[in-house]
Amino acid sequence: METSRHPYLKSLASRGYVQGVTLHSKATNEPLCHYFGGVRYALCPSGRWRRAQNLPQSYSYGTKDQPGRCDGNTGICPQPSFMDLSSTDGWTEDCFQSNVWVPLGEPPKDGWPVLFFIHGGFLQFGHPNAFSATALLGDAALNAIVVVPAYRLNVFGFLYSSELEQDASSTNETVGNHGFWDQRQALEWTRDNIDLFGGNASQITISGYSAGAYSAFYQLAYDLQVPDDQSIVKRVCIWSNSPAAQPKTPSSAQVQFDQLLAALKIPASLPWSEKLSRLRATPSDTLLSTAMGVELNQFRPTSDSTFIQSTLFQSFDTGAFARKLSARNVRIMLGECRDERNLYATWFPPQNNLPSLHERLLADYPRPVVDTLIKLYYPDGRLPADCDNWDTDAFGRIYADMQVHKMQRGLIHSIASGGASHLLSRYRVEYRLKCADKTIPPSWGVTHATDQYIWFWGNGELIDPEEKPIIRRALIDPFIKFVHGEADIQWGTTDHRDIRTLKPDGSVQIVKDAFWDDAIRVWKALREVGEPDHASAAKL
Repeated sequence: METSRHPYLKSLASRGYVQGVTLHSKATNEPLCHYFGGVRYALCPSGRWRRAQNLPQSYSYGTKDQPGRCDGNTGICPQPSFMDLSSTDGWTEDCFQSNVWVPLGEPPKDGWPVLFFIHGGFLQFGHPNAFSATALLGDAALNAIVVVPAYRLNVFGFLYSSELEQDASSTNETVGNHGFWDQRQALEWTRDNIDLFGGNASQITISGYSAGAYSAFYQLAYDLQVPDDQSIVKRVCIWSNSPAAQPKTPSSAQVQFDQLLAALKIPASLPWSEKLSRLRATPSDTLLSTAMGVELNQFRPTSDSTFIQSTLFQSFDTGAFARKLSARNVRIMLGECRDERNLYATWFPPQNNLPSLHERLLADYPRPVVDTLIKLYYPDGRLPADCDNWDTDAFGRIYADMQVHKMQRGLIHSIASGGASHLLSRYRVEYRLKCADKTIPPSWGVTHATDQYIWFWGNGELIDPEEKPIIRRALIDPFIKFVHGEADIQWGTTDHRDIRTLKPDGSVQIVKDAFWDDAIRVWKALREVGEPDHASAAKL
């Protein structure tokens, strides 16, 4: 959808003024929504791997005569390239801004509900500027404020070590998981400031796609820990991802940190402060390229016992997580695409043999989990008959199962077993919009990320007129009801094994989950492995 931009000055009361834009359709000149790009939610920290700083009470975006310029984009955390989904433009480690879309007109009495969306990218790449909520507000009539934050990624957002523990202790901060803390900070900024844009801070839906969905889950898990009066999350959308295993231990994170030091030729014998000083002095592009070249090159969360409790996955087994969810009455929409594996197969694929596949999976999951997976999937060590090769086909299937298909069903199983299945709305997408062809090869089918064009009503691209009623009826109308907090979203499912399915012909069917039993078999086998202990983690 092509748009024109018209300056729009907005007063944010004690926060001063911002200069945004009103977006109009170029075809009709009709106004669609207001947009504020690069709205700061936190101040840059004093150094790498420290917590960003809250905006002080006195912080002002600008004056009426010199308003803060919020008509562009957020900064982008330095990141590796992947297809056309990452960017080298606007790289900065000061990426603590959000893009905000606001409906036209006066807000309702209690304010508009809020959709807080976290972008994906394996936690290694991605940015808010690849998303557009313009048509979702202006054409699909979401009538909600959409907030999309930038946050630290890869080595900048998820490095952890004993040296960083000592550094954090010296400044009385938490250690590690900085990308998650950035997201939480943006979420708290939204709670505290969204009323200035006409939003309702008591009606926030947190959502995310892929690694953003993974993030949305961990934001929910953290939110369930805080006292009721500090809770923010009312509803959650987990689109094409799920927690797979208890995040790595501090000791396994240390192995990755030591690999990085060695690659940068920083002596391990140096004091912790000197190691960090040299790391912080390393140019961002050098740090990034070196980090992506070490053996454990996927920088992911750590069970730090603050943001992520070491007992989180045990709480799935005991039902404690489900009981907390039920007590807060947090509803969850979650699901998958039919052909997730075809895009997943392209992310750091292994060589065409089983040992290489095993090593590749160790970059994401603990060794006991990977060893168990290999035995489950390849008990005789041979390529399955339905797989063409190890490097794309077998890898894509097992990776998609871990990232989405099987582990999401495991999460559903744990929530249902804990008595909270009434909070779940499951979906499956088997239908592909034509506009997805611009970025994702049609031969990949309904693969990972193709449905972002559904959820974001084209995401800046035009949807064919005949496709609009299909996706509106199937997903968008119920999704809008969900964001607005309506009790009955007319989803149609009655059991946690029911899936609202958008079929290839555009029809909507409530289908019993045909993949349930095999998924739960894998989930239970991995849960029997338990959490990686320090000894096994150290062998990574």
